[in-house]
Amino acid sequence: MFRRGPPAEVKLLFLALLSLAMLVADAQWRVFEPVRQTVSIALYPFQRAVLLPRDLVRQVNDWTNAATLVRTENEALQRQRIELAQVSTHAAQLAAENAQLRRLLGVSDTTQQSAVVVEVLYEPASAFNQRLVFNKGSSSGIAPGMPVIDEGGVVGQIVRVTPMTAEAALLTDDQVSIPVQLLRNGLRLIAFGGAAQGKVEVRYLTADADIREGDTLVTSGVGGLFPAGLPVARVDLVERDSASGFARAVAEPLAHPERYRHFLVLQVNSAIPEPSAAPAVQADPAPTTNDADGASPKAD
Repeated sequence: MFRRGPPAEVKLLFLALLSLAMLVADAQWRVFEPVRQTVSIALYPFQRAVLLPRDLVRQVNDWTNAATLVRTENEALQRQRIELAQVSTHAAQLAAENAQLRRLLGVSDTTQQSAVVVEVLYEPASAFNQRLVFNKGSSSGIAPGMPVIDEGGVVGQIVRVTPMTAEAALLTDDQVSIPVQLLRNGLRLIAFGGAAQGKVEVRYLTADADIREGDTLVTSGVGGLFPAGLPVARVDLVERDSASGFARAVAEPLAHPERYRHFLVLQVNSAIPEPSAAPAVQADPAPTTNDADGASPKAD
């Protein structure tokens, strides 16, 4: 009733031979190339769909790596830019300090006075005094009373020393007064600090004193503390009171201690005398009296 087909072994053998024949024919004459192309075109969208997640992962990974690399390079460039800016600023600062030191040495040669180059350690915080503390003291030959100058002129005067530091009162400090004279006509005056913020004042002038706005004040050398001829200030205001018969002048200092770190301390021979020296000066009248008493018998 039922027809039996070929055995499974025969079918398997037939299919194996057919496959082998097709492989040989395709290898020799490429008879299945059109079929292969058609199947490849039909399967391409499915292949792309399957590979799409992999491609997305690769793209995200590449973008992340590129962003990380760019960020790292940008940070390195920023650090390099900051370092170069700091180096440039430091180099400019050193160049400015070297130029100032050369000018200070030129001033020292001009004054023909031995001097010590000092550097500012700090500026004491005070609402009443204007001071600077330097990095050298009595061990470097600095003593109270010595003038402090820069290339612009007189900065101030040493008022206190320790073996390693020195404190200077600026020209505008209310405890500083300097004998000066007008460069134009040689009129001798005294300049006082503390007149106004950043100014010095010339007091005790007669109403007809020959002083004008724009006149330059220089040290007169009177007293021996300040060498003569050092620039001090330029007069920018003269007030005359005809009723009282007096006048006053306000001047702008020519030195600029707020701009620099290095200054010269002139080692003048005459410093502020020690307090113990005062009684010795006052002790002279007693022997004088004795001499006068002793001279009377000789006269007889």
